[in-house]
Amino acid sequence: MRVAIARTMAEYSIDVYTNGLISGLKAVRPDWEIIELAPRSFDRTSSSWPLRVQKYYERFWRYPRRVKQQSADIFHIIEPCDAHLVYWLKQTGQPAIVTCHDLINFFYQDNLKGSVQLPLISKSAWLYAVKGMKYADRIIAVSSATAKDTTQILDIEPARISVIPNAVEAVFKPLPKVEVESFRDRQGIGTDTFCLLNVGVNHPRKNISTILQAVAILVQKGLPIQFWKAGADFTSAQKQFIQIHNLTKWIKYFGKPDKSTLIQLYNAANALIAPSLHEGFGITILEAMACGTPVITSNVSAMPEVVGNAGILVNPSNAMEVADAAIHLQKDPIYYQELVNRSLNRVKLFTWEKTAEQVAEVYEKLPIWRK
Repeated sequence: MRVAIARTMAEYSIDVYTNGLISGLKAVRPDWEIIELAPRSFDRTSSSWPLRVQKYYERFWRYPRRVKQQSADIFHIIEPCDAHLVYWLKQTGQPAIVTCHDLINFFYQDNLKGSVQLPLISKSAWLYAVKGMKYADRIIAVSSATAKDTTQILDIEPARISVIPNAVEAVFKPLPKVEVESFRDRQGIGTDTFCLLNVGVNHPRKNISTILQAVAILVQKGLPIQFWKAGADFTSAQKQFIQIHNLTKWIKYFGKPDKSTLIQLYNAANALIAPSLHEGFGITILEAMACGTPVITSNVSAMPEVVGNAGILVNPSNAMEVADAAIHLQKDPIYYQELVNRSLNRVKLFTWEKTAEQVAEVYEKLPIWRK
């Protein structure tokens, strides 16, 4: 069998999914031929008009033509932003599957502006692409929450959607105690300090402002804490909040760490704090759990599906509830260890081999395979 994987323009989280899926498919279906297709990459942050024109030309003309010219039994489009490829594939009757990671831009349309000088064009292009999912032979949603959004927003019948979760890379695992202690020592953090970690972008849906409010509550209560932020920096308003509430000494920003440092951060932190308002899945939750780090996350969207009973679910709009969850973990070592054990057990459900096996079964159920 020949499977064409249509990658998107370089993007870290989607590349992790693509690489994991490909390695998993090669493990569970070693006799299949997997070919990878990818568009030319561009600087997404650039506001250069010539570069923007080139990007749209590549994305909506050159890359689709190249995909259409390929010969394969199945075309798997990795990202809904590239679902316009379905239009091209249907011209020649080639079967197409799309993985939908989220439809967050429908809820937060400011996402579509970015550095683009013509947001109306950006929004129109994105809508045109995403609506290509309506014509795909099958949709793979990474969570039931995302499947529900896909049904409600794009009016795609549930029977055409398969829910297959993301997985976690094997490199995310508990580190030796001596290595964890050494990392904390280098940060000047004692064993009594309770470290809360947040990893990722700083979009309003990530709810960093509520985390900062919770940190202020914990500091006011005298809890020995540190809040570590990795990924995107704090906004100007958030930095102002930190200064007004004199939180600087309790907060450390680690920038955008490489994978090795990120694994150390997960291990050295006492808990991941991720009270997002909306997620398609929540990969940082899995990564923390794989490192044996308890998770405090939201009781909405996809997060309960991921964490199960291995973390603490909170109302993401209630800073006091978030703070109380941290206090519970800090003051109850028996419960804390119970969550560590639950996390390490639950994460075993999310391997790339398991995900790839389910994806392969979706491929095999398409009518084209039975001809």
